[in-house]
Amino acid sequence: MRLDVRSHKLGAGFRLTVRPGAQRTRVMGEHAGALRLAVAAPPEKGKANKVALRFLAKALNLSRAELELAGGETSRQKVILCRGLSAEDLEARLAGLIADADTEGRSRS
Repeated sequence: MRLDVRSHKLGAGFRLTVRPGAQRTRVMGEHAGALRLAVAAPPEKGKANKVALRFLAKALNLSRAELELAGGETSRQKVILCRGLSAEDLEARLAGLIADADTEGRSRS
């Protein structure tokens, strides 16, 4: 299955599923069109959101200011907007993250 990446007038967006309280922050792959992310922060007072956005900015080679939490502030299901990126560019970067996560998972087995 592919990630559900959509064009937006300010850039491109994607769905994100967050699992807060993990031992470490990492990409866990894809499920139902959403990127799955484990976050090493509790789901209180926006801490998990901050860690998730910081991690995604670095992983996608974007500044933190180029990422916006566009929906799902208090939910595990979120929408992330990447300002200034085309949907094709964002999809390629996300595919690289998932491939790296799959490779890491196989090397641990």
